[in-house]
Amino acid sequence: MIKITAVLLEQSLPSSATLPLEIWMAAGQAAKAQRPPIKTQIMTRFAGLQTGPMALAGGLNINLTTRLEDALDTDIWILPALWRNPLKALHQSDALAPIFRLALQQQQMICSVGTASFLLAETGLLNGRAATTHWAYFDLFKNRYPQINLQKRHLITQSENVYCVGSVNSIADLMVHLIELKLGSAIAHAVETQFSPEIRKKFEAAAYQDHGSNTHHDELILEAQSWLDRKTHSSVSLNELATHLNISSRSLNRRFKEATGQTPSAYHLKRRVQAGKELLKSSNLPISELAWRMGFQDAAGFSRWFRTHTDLTPSRYRRAARGKLFSHKAE
Repeated sequence: MIKITAVLLEQSLPSSATLPLEIWMAAGQAAKAQRPPIKTQIMTRFAGLQTGPMALAGGLNINLTTRLEDALDTDIWILPALWRNPLKALHQSDALAPIFRLALQQQQMICSVGTASFLLAETGLLNGRAATTHWAYFDLFKNRYPQINLQKRHLITQSENVYCVGSVNSIADLMVHLIELKLGSAIAHAVETQFSPEIRKKFEAAAYQDHGSNTHHDELILEAQSWLDRKTHSSVSLNELATHLNISSRSLNRRFKEATGQTPSAYHLKRRVQAGKELLKSSNLPISELAWRMGFQDAAGFSRWFRTHTDLTPSRYRRAARGKLFSHKAE
């Protein structure tokens, strides 16, 4: 079971709490619909410092039935954005500090949205880490927390199991990424399709990671990654890459997985799917021409491959990614 807990506090913006939970609920439904179904269950919940009714920003009311102390078995914590001046909410950080310190000791994930990064910063858990926040509060954050590596050009930051995002849209991107890590790419693609792929930005493109897949020190594998990145528009084999690097396929596979956490085949597939998506979004090429550029002999072969890995046909993905067009017809 994967347990996701949204922490509701004074000044919490409910949209940045409900959206990630809805995305995970959709992931649970998609997992059950798989053939064969994925047995992992998803549990979502709200928790607070106290139980009982709470009035949230915007006038919404919710009855909290779970205290933070009773949600210590959480896998992913969501800390929603704060309404207006975040400094007014910082008195609550003392109660959060022991909960989140324990969470990190237990390898749980903490995800803050927008100005909620101020709460994490106040606990000291962001010291020495990369972080981001809502753009309007960059200067305040930087001046108040000089010991934190503020990333102004990235909508998402990752430092081990601590994630910060700058906006509500970015928390959607992050949730899809975490779903892919926990449940696989098929479920992630299904959820992405349901929650408007036209507004999504690829996690790797949006995120600043303290420990990204290219931050290891195995020079041979860095060369392998560079070679694979140049081959996104063609099909390659492990033997072909191993021959290029003058290493056995077995040793290459082992070292690549140790360095990056994935096999060369999985790394190349992810890069290749993304290359196909980018061509569909950025060009008006017919599918047959695009298929040829991606290394396929015909449009049908490319369409089958693309649908297998995204749950969408190329044409449907192109329409979704570019947004819907509306035209006025005279009555």
